[in-house]
Amino acid sequence: MYKNRSIMPRFTSYLLLPLLLVGLPLAADRVAIPNTETIVQRMSQARANNQAVLRAYTVERHYTLVGKDGQQEQARVQAQISFTPPSAKKFVIQESSGTRFGERAVRQMLENETAIVKDHDSTEMSAANYEFRMLREELCSGKRCFVLAITPRREEKTLLVGRVWVDATTYLLHRTEGAPAKGPSWWLRDSSIVFIYGDVDGMWLQTASESKAKVRFVGDYTMFSRDIKYTLIKSGESTPTHLRVQ
Repeated sequence: MYKNRSIMPRFTSYLLLPLLLVGLPLAADRVAIPNTETIVQRMSQARANNQAVLRAYTVERHYTLVGKDGQQEQARVQAQISFTPPSAKKFVIQESSGTRFGERAVRQMLENETAIVKDHDSTEMSAANYEFRMLREELCSGKRCFVLAITPRREEKTLLVGRVWVDATTYLLHRTEGAPAKGPSWWLRDSSIVFIYGDVDGMWLQTASESKAKVRFVGDYTMFSRDIKYTLIKSGESTPTHLRVQ
């Protein structure tokens, strides 16, 4: 025990001082969070920059349909999607196995995708289509992201009520999740979807998705999609480029 208790606070402060000093650089290095309007403006600029570097490509995409338990595979579909900037997209179903509903669901998803790309301005994650609200900051795919709530300005099945994860450095989307603002069809209820994005040879693209819904007369299902291999089209030649996700 210390005989002179008056030195105790001073001794304790000496012990804590190094810890306080260690913490100072962390506070100094912390980047301030922009306001929501600034984030949305930078998202718009990042999207425009990405549109400018898009090139023609084909992608091999795998779809897997699972049942209510999320484990048992009910169907598997492989499709090839071709994109020509700025707004031409087409697809071919290459292989299909399992329940026929799986292929029908994939065809409908791809038909919607090819229709949306022709009028992408109406579905972009922009102030014209959505209201945004800052929720928090967190890591996504190992990157610092701003998480924003999104509310559609119109009740349309191509717009989502949900959240987006925006890269705090590039202002590109890492993740989108939500439910359609309007039911996609009489056959589907309680629909929800998650989109994942990644880098493909300098282009920022949607590279995976997970869709869930209750289908009348069929039951609950989850459809997973994953892009497997990209082929960039250069001057009439094809150069294989494997997916690189940052």
